[in-house]
Amino acid sequence: MAAPLRHAQGTLSPFEQLRLGREIIRTEGQTLLALADRLGEEFCHAAALIGAARGSVIVSGMGKAGLIGQKIAATFASTGTRSHFLHPSEAIHGDLDRVHAEDVALILSFSGATEEVVRILPPLRELGVAIIAVTGQRDSPLAKQAVITLDLGSISEACPLGLAPTASTTAMLALGDALALVVSRMRSFSATDFARFHPGGSLGRKLLKVEEAMRPLNQCRVARATQSLRETLVGQSRPGRRTGAIMIVDDAGLLVGIFTDSDLARLLEANRDAAIDGPLADVMTRSPASVTAGELLSAAYDVLSHRKISELPVVDQAGKPLGLIDITDVVGLTPEPVQGPKPNVQGRAAKNFRLHRPSDL
Repeated sequence: MAAPLRHAQGTLSPFEQLRLGREIIRTEGQTLLALADRLGEEFCHAAALIGAARGSVIVSGMGKAGLIGQKIAATFASTGTRSHFLHPSEAIHGDLDRVHAEDVALILSFSGATEEVVRILPPLRELGVAIIAVTGQRDSPLAKQAVITLDLGSISEACPLGLAPTASTTAMLALGDALALVVSRMRSFSATDFARFHPGGSLGRKLLKVEEAMRPLNQCRVARATQSLRETLVGQSRPGRRTGAIMIVDDAGLLVGIFTDSDLARLLEANRDAAIDGPLADVMTRSPASVTAGELLSAAYDVLSHRKISELPVVDQAGKPLGLIDITDVVGLTPEPVQGPKPNVQGRAAKNFRLHRPSDL
């Protein structure tokens, strides 16, 4: 069995490691700045071609360029442009059947002469696929068979040996991102569209709509302003975790007020027990804060945080309640901390209060 390859240890001091690391990052950064200055009308032609395509963007490349291509394809797909990655070697063994005349091919090869890449170009042209080349060689076989060539220009790799694709693949990635996002903007791709393709993870949570996180109306307490607090609490028990709020509506069903656990605690602390049997109109908070169905959950977070409240009604365009956002249900959905109301003795007082029926008093 061959002996494992041994690497020299400690050949770079910490100072030299930092110096080299910074130099590599600066080299790649300078490459990107130069690339930004190189963009011209061919970039616009490429964006227009992709934007008008009725099919998909087929991204292809070999080796490190292929790995970059996979990421570019994913960026297109997640920002409103259908896209797939096609491996050049697999393409010539049957995967070309995935490609159709209405597609656009975005082919990545810095040399423009990679054997596997060059071999798929004639079949793509025979299929009627428009080819966009991303290369560093304008006179390469790839560039000559493309309808549009996006020239990366002369690039010195950041690799200390000048061999490993580094600055060139960074440039490819940035150019692919630029194309994808420009086309996305041209298509008026919105945050709502983005949410449709990102239902999971922190991105999806940021783009949830309020109705996706609210407690539906059948799990909430809703009452008229003429009803008493006792009547509402005793008569509208709910299974599971109860909400700490009553939404008050008028005769037309429009939201006109809210009464919360904190309001109940304040009544008790002020020795206003008699108000429990009075109309909700006397104790409710009028014109309460609310959010409209269709708004992002982040809007509800902002209201909960800025107003330091725990419950927020969700209403329709007319102002009729549809449900309730309770901070205890949604605090775990946000990728960033929500500044909710601090625990206080009022909340504990409300929980310890036993509401008696009229016969008990």
